[in-house]
This record gives sequence, C-alpha cells and structure tokens, in this order.
Amino acid sequence: MKNVKTDFQKAFRKTIFTFFTTFTVLFAVGVGAWVRQEPVDSAAMAKIRDEGLNRSKVAEPFDMFVNTIGPRLTASPAHKRAAEYARDTLTKWGISNAHLEPWEFGRGWELEKLTIEMVEPRYMPLTGYAEAWTPSTPGELLVPAVSIAGKTPEQIAAMPIKGSALLTSSVITAFIDKDRDQPELVAGARIGAPAAPREGGAGAGRGGNAAGTGGAGRAAGAAQPATPSPALSAAVLIKASRGMQGTVFVQAGRESPAATQPAIVLAAEHYNIVARLLAQNVPVKLRVNVKVKYYDADKNSYNVVAEIPGTDPVLKNEVVILGAHLDSWHTSTGATDNADGVAGIMEAFRIIKATGLQPKRTLRLAIWSGEEEGLYGSKHFVDDHLAGPAHAADRDKVAAYFNIDPGTGPIYGWYCEDNVPAKAIFDAWLAPFKDLGARQNILPGIGNTDHLSFKAVGIPAFTPIQDYTNYDVRLHHTNVDTAEYVKEADLKQTAVILAAFVYQAAQRAERIPR
Repeated sequence: MKNVKTDFQKAFRKTIFTFFTTFTVLFAVGVGAWVRQEPVDSAAMAKIRDEGLNRSKVAEPFDMFVNTIGPRLTASPAHKRAAEYARDTLTKWGISNAHLEPWEFGRGWELEKLTIEMVEPRYMPLTGYAEAWTPSTPGELLVPAVSIAGKTPEQIAAMPIKGSALLTSSVITAFIDKDRDQPELVAGARIGAPAAPREGGAGAGRGGNAAGTGGAGRAAGAAQPATPSPALSAAVLIKASRGMQGTVFVQAGRESPAATQPAIVLAAEHYNIVARLLAQNVPVKLRVNVKVKYYDADKNSYNVVAEIPGTDPVLKNEVVILGAHLDSWHTSTGATDNADGVAGIMEAFRIIKATGLQPKRTLRLAIWSGEEEGLYGSKHFVDDHLAGPAHAADRDKVAAYFNIDPGTGPIYGWYCEDNVPAKAIFDAWLAPFKDLGARQNILPGIGNTDHLSFKAVGIPAFTPIQDYTNYDVRLHHTNVDTAEYVKEADLKQTAVILAAFVYQAAQRAERIPR
C-alpha cells in the first residue's frame, strides 16, 4: 500500500509540474509574441526625445506653481490662480480648447497668520502649522498647556481645560522613518500606497487622499484618542506630527459641521518638549495666534481641460487622457506632490504639438483639483462625462487614461493594474527609454491616485513608477516639499516618456485592452 501511495504521489506531482511548465511556456510565448508584434514608432520617439530634451519648457510651469504661486490648497485663491495660469499657458502653446471646468467643493480657506511659541518656563519658538480649514483664534492668546494623555474621563472632567492649549497625546517615540519599497525592484511584490498618517486628522475618515505620506502603519506612536467633550472648551488643540528632524505632516480637511476650535500640528520634537514638561508637572504657557480667511462667495473648485484633436477620420472620436492633480496642502509648495506631475503633463502635450506629430485619436489633458481631499476633481469629471448608462458611449470612446502623482524623479516604469496585455504593450513602449533611466513595468497596481476614478468605470487607467527615496519620510504632505527635491533633468525625462506613451496609445490600431 505504501508503494502504491508513493507512486500515486509521484505521478500527481509530475502531472502538476507538467501543467504549470506548459502554462508558463505558453504564457511567456504569448506575451513575448505580443511584445514583438507591438509596433513602436521610432521616428516619432526620436522627435519627442529631441524636443523634450533639447528645447524643453517644463521648468516654466513648475517654477510658476512652486516658487511664484506656492501652496495650492483646493478652493483657495492660489489654486485658482494656478489653474488659470495652466489654462493660459496651454493656450499659448497651441493646445486646443483649454478651459476651466468648475465643480462644487465648498468654502475655500487660507492661512493669513500663525504664531506658536512657548513663553514659560522659558521662551522658545515652536515649529508648527495650522490644520487646513481650522478657524481663527480671537486674536493673540497666552494660554496654559494642558495634557489629557493617559487620563480617564473622570480625571479629564476635573481638569482646567477651558481656555487652554490642549495636548491629547503623550510623548511621541515612534516616527515615520521608512519609505515604501521601490516597487519595480521588488520581485513579485503586490504594490499599493501605504496608509496616510493623518496628523491630528480633522479630515481623517472624511475622504481625503489615502495615498498619504506613507509609513503611518509602521510608525505606531502614542495613540491619538478621540477628543472628549470637555476638550471642546479648550482654546486651541495642539497635535503632534510623527515626522523626523523637524519634518511636519499637516493635512486635515473640511469639518462637517465646521470646526470650532483652531488646531495646530507641532513638529514631534517640539511637541515632545512641551509634553515632557507637563509630564513632570512643570507649568507651560504658550502664545498662540491663528488668523485665517474663508472664501464663501465661490464654492467651486476647478479642473483644467485641454486637448489635441485627433486626425484619423474614425479614431479621432476616441480619446486618450493624461492627467495629474494641481492642488497641494498648505504648509509647503507642493513641488513633488504634484507640481512636477502637472508640469510634466503640460510639457508632454507641448512636445507633441511642437513636433508636428498628428495623433490619430484625440489627446485630452486633465489637471485635477480636490485630489488631496478625496480624488474629488477627477471623480466629478468622471461623473459628469463618463459614468452611468447615459455616458456609456462616451465611456467606450476612452482608449486609456494615464495619470502621474506619487513619487518624484524620473519615470522608471508603470503600474499595469494586473492587465497582462497592457504590460506587454508597455514593455515594448518603455524599451527605447532604458538609456534615460527607465527600468521595467510591473504587473500590480497602486491605490489612491486619480486613475482610480477612471478604473472604477472600467477604463484602463495607469500610473507611472517614480522614486520613493525620502518621499514618504520627508516630502509627501510635509513642510519641506519644495523645489530643492526636483531636478529639471527628471522633469524633462518624465515629460518625454508621458508624451511617448500617450502618443503611442493614440496611434494603436486597437485601444489598450480592457
């Protein structure tokens, strides 16, 4: 009996091995054939390279967005100024029908003044930022700091919270100290965006870009308890970031109903100074002044849309869309999230127009707002133009959507969203750019970027892989997301590859397989 069982096991293992070997060979042959059959327009690629690398204008919009305009919070005057600049620049570059598309967001917000200082037991200016949409304080306040960390509800009820600067967490000991893995270098990885560290999180759980800063799930510091009801009498809430070495993650979102208390997020090290003093029963006083302005007259935010019309009598009715979000958080200039991406897609369209290439399908450019609060701009666009039975024909005409957002630096490849045929096509399209730093495409997808709005209605939608070195730890949604971390050479490379991919998608006999 033992021999019979052993013989059966051997035969079974041989059958399974043969099956998987045959499947693997056939799969490889099929995909390989697809790559060999996928045409690459070498002459067009050479024109795109030459224009994008030797006559680039990508630095112009990037400098305007980052250095001249600065932070571009959704529905703020700065964001609208940036959107109008993008529209006007695209028009100047000869891109057709550049226009703003409004969608209702809610009231805008702008920070006009912030003071946060420790004045007792000694003087020290503190590094901190007001949360977005936080209200003003009634002028400059000199208030005692009070910590409710580790206290019971009964203890909290008896504490002198009214009119205080209220701390809800104990000393921060675990920091956001690790970037996500570089996906195209991790064999077989299932890639997604890490969870956001909602610092104090007025917007946590109310939508918002879950792509976040990365690493929050790995950096479980002191818990942020739900604010108890006595805390509503505090003059200001003091919250802690978990960034390292003065890096401050600040987000938040629109409260519903509107927030009634100002909230300030401190750098972890400075928050800890105050928290340690309070833990030692040393009285601490803070000088606080928050002055903000709300914008209620126009509750719209604005996407920017433009296009290069297709030239094929039949295929011109189909569309290839390239998108990126222009809005940013308010504590820095949003250089890597996502001014570099918007400059890149604008330059990609300029390159195609300047080279005189004639795409068969129509190319549409989309610059989103409201991404940081929940992909709202792209969702509204899809709802208005592509979603539901009424838009079935329009939806069917979208050949592909390409998006650029997370990461910085050059494009290394693409997340292929588990679309095997698309990966084979993209492998052929990426190959000519290995000398520019392209490495490989990967089959898995990524979460929490605007491509999901299109993917949700069945449109093939893709995002490129960029560099995550210091992105999650230092740059993404922080006070140091500035121009220093973006290289012009990388902007050029990004624009070239984006132009190449949307042009190739516009020229294919068939759409990207669904």
